Amino acid sequence: MSTTELLRREWNAFRRPGRLIALACAAVTVVALGLLLALNNRSSCPGACPAVPVAADGSVVSDTFWFLHRDLGREGSITVRMTSMTGTITYPPPKHDRIVPGLVPWAKAGIIVKDGTRQGSRYAALMMTGRHGVRFQHDYRNDVAGGPGGVSARSPRWLRLTRSGDVITGAESTDGNRWHTVATATLDGLPDTVRVGLFAASPGDLTLRETGLGGAIEEVRFTQAVGVFDHVTVEGGAAGAWDSDAVGSMNHTDWEKHHNASGAVLKDDVIRISGTGDIGPVSEDVTRAVDNTLPGLPIALIILVVMAARYGTRTTGELTGRYGTRTTDELTDPHDTRTTDELTDPHGSAASRRVIVVRALVVAGAVFATGLVAVGVVLPTGLAGIKGNGIVVPPLPVLTGVRVVAGLAAVLALCAVVAYGLGVRLRRGWTAIVAGVSLIALPYLITAFPLLPDTVSDWLLRLTPAAGFAVKQTLVEYPQVTQHYAPSAGYFPLPWWAGLALLCAYALIVSLVAARSPIGGDREQPVRRGRRSRAGASGG
Repeated sequence: MSTTELLRREWNAFRRPGRLIALACAAVTVVALGLLLALNNRSSCPGACPAVPVAADGSVVSDTFWFLHRDLGREGSITVRMTSMTGTITYPPPKHDRIVPGLVPWAKAGIIVKDGTRQGSRYAALMMTGRHGVRFQHDYRNDVAGGPGGVSARSPRWLRLTRSGDVITGAESTDGNRWHTVATATLDGLPDTVRVGLFAASPGDLTLRETGLGGAIEEVRFTQAVGVFDHVTVEGGAAGAWDSDAVGSMNHTDWEKHHNASGAVLKDDVIRISGTGDIGPVSEDVTRAVDNTLPGLPIALIILVVMAARYGTRTTGELTGRYGTRTTDELTDPHDTRTTDELTDPHGSAASRRVIVVRALVVAGAVFATGLVAVGVVLPTGLAGIKGNGIVVPPLPVLTGVRVVAGLAAVLALCAVVAYGLGVRLRRGWTAIVAGVSLIALPYLITAFPLLPDTVSDWLLRLTPAAGFAVKQTLVEYPQVTQHYAPSAGYFPLPWWAGLALLCAYALIVSLVAARSPIGGDREQPVRRGRRSRAGASGG
């Protein structure tokens, strides 16, 4: 029998009501739960919700800081000496009962060139940070390290930004005479006149609180940074007074209202800038939109694993039956066209291996089509619903969307192949189901919640087939942003292609083991009487 004919026969055999119902239930679960969560996920604000910063490329970013600024032409520079950087952290652990002095690692204070004061506009900045020394950053994603260390009155830092057309160069010095270039950035399309000045920002203080069996959930507290500058010189800009503005929303907390308001104070040629917020590639207002459209995925995965494992055990039973263990009714089934010539060796003959492999392909194809339809429907529809409800949804590039939809369909198919192979090898239905769920579905499910320690969750997603679900990750890890980079927060330890490759390796190994499994017991058994070959039947 040709491979095409065998595929057609096995596909027809696969299409039993129970298996088709399982596929339909998996698809409906993904779509129904995804749309239910998406359409009921709404944003509410006391009054009008603040605008969310969007960069020139359409990405949602953080862009909140205090800005003391004036005009700068196409050729010019700003030079400052920084003598102090201090800060405040409100109610940190362990007791959360005090306001303490201190700086978070990525607190920022320095100088910046920006295309106006609109949030999301292009910029280049040279700054001191809380614990990462001097940094040159531009256009939210780009970060270059300068000199390490801190700043004080005894050890001041000189900072300079120079503009030449669209090119911005950052340089630092310890004495104001010998300068070291930190980096250069080209900001295409800058207008003739931009804003230049001093700024301060401080992102929230992120700590982790233990929960569950060692898992962690994020807690973020208000912080503020204060930078002190003197010897401020601007060349190539208009003379006159400075403008002092908040870029983004500020001065709404009790600390700012009653203790130290964010803003700029100029006294005796010394400028003191206080600010909160952040300038960077990740916005605190952005939801995990892709994950929020797929809450039904773990349930669908369990349904598909159970279906595939049961089909694997049925395959073993059918192949074993051809060597003398089938019932009389099965042996006289007029719809069964298999012959004794097809299966002559009980220990993984070529014909039996061929049937096992073809059935694995049938399972993979059916599950892939199911996943493609389900995820292909719920992802764009759910994202549109979330956005329509006022939730900030970062743009999903077309190729990334295709990778998520097709990748998840492939992952579900490969997981089904692994479960099918376990069913063939283990032979017992419940044993195969428990093994499949424990190996595939359980690691994915428990790492999606802050239940286990992050290190344990990371290793589960490095070593188990659940690593393949990294194909749905759209969040990006940035070293210049303090975040909880853990599976429960939507970050997988492996890149999507590595996770998919690991799952493919599992599917291949389990399939090979299943194809070489002994069929019909440890010793060869004769075929029962009454079972005729096709040749004998035609000649009789």
